[in-house]
Amino acid sequence: MPIPDDVTGDEIDQDVRQELQSLPKGLAEDVARNLVMVAKLIDEDPEQAYGYSKVALRLASRVAAVREAAGFAAYANQKYSEALAEFRAARRMTGGVELWPVMADCERGLGRPEKALDMAGAPEVHKLDKAGQVEMRLVAAGARRDMGQLDAAIVTLQSPELASSSVQPWTARLRYAYGDALLAAGREDEAREWFAKAIEADKDGSTDASDRLAELDGVEFVDALEGDEAEAEPQVTESTESGQSVDAAEPAPAAVDVDADAGVADDVDADADADADVDADVADGDEGVRRDKD
Repeated sequence: MPIPDDVTGDEIDQDVRQELQSLPKGLAEDVARNLVMVAKLIDEDPEQAYGYSKVALRLASRVAAVREAAGFAAYANQKYSEALAEFRAARRMTGGVELWPVMADCERGLGRPEKALDMAGAPEVHKLDKAGQVEMRLVAAGARRDMGQLDAAIVTLQSPELASSSVQPWTARLRYAYGDALLAAGREDEAREWFAKAIEADKDGSTDASDRLAELDGVEFVDALEGDEAEAEPQVTESTESGQSVDAAEPAPAAVDVDADAGVADDVDADADADADVDADVADGDEGVRRDKD
C-alpha cells in the first residue's frame, strides 16, 4: 500500500522503535512507516488502517508492537475474533496486562459478556494501572447491560473515580457512561446531571454528551430551506411545552459519538448476586482497582 513520502517511520514511539531494532534496518523502517499509517488512520479511516496493519504483520509478525497494532486495527473494524487473537499473541510476547480490558471488550463483541465478566474478576485486573482499572470497570458495566442487568451495571460504575472532582483522561467517558445507564433506567433528572458533568470534563469532544443533554432538554436540529435558498444554514429550534418551536439562542456544540454500551451508574441497590459480582469484578477497585465499549 502506498505511503506518503513525508512519513519516515521516525514518528513512532521510542518503545516501539526499540522493539523494531531486532529487525534488519531496511525492514524495520518499512514496518515503522506502516505502523505510523495505522496510527494516523485508525480513527478517520479504520479500513485503510487495517490494510496497513496487515502489511506490517506480514513483514514482522514476531514483533509484539506489530501484533498489538494489528489487534487495534481489527478491533476498530469490529473484527473481534481477529483482534482478540492478535491481542493474545502480543500479551504472550510481552507478559503485560495492559491489553486485558480491550481483550474483555472483544469477548463482549463476540457475544460473550459472561466471559468479559470473568475477566473483570481475574487477578490481572489488580495489576492494571488506574486508567486500565477504570477501562475494565466500563467494560464490566457494558457486559452487565448486555445481559440485561441494568441495575448491576449502574452499581459497577460507582467508584471513587466517578465521585472525584479531579478530571482525568477517563473522567468524561466514565461520567457519560454513568449518565447513559441512568437514562436507560428511566432516571432522567440524574442522567441530565451526569451528562452535564461529562461535558465539563470533555475538553476534547470525545463524547456526544452535549447532544444527549440537548435532546433531554427538547432541543432539535433541523435544516431550514426557504424558497430557492439551497445553501441556507441549519437552524436550531427548541420545542416548547405547547408543541411549537422557537429559535434557540445558541446551538449545542457538536461532539463525537462514543460507545454508550460502556454503561453509567448511580446509587442503586443491586441484588445480592450483582453486588457479589461487582465486588469480584472490581474487588479493590474502590481502593485503587480499575470500549471507550460503549
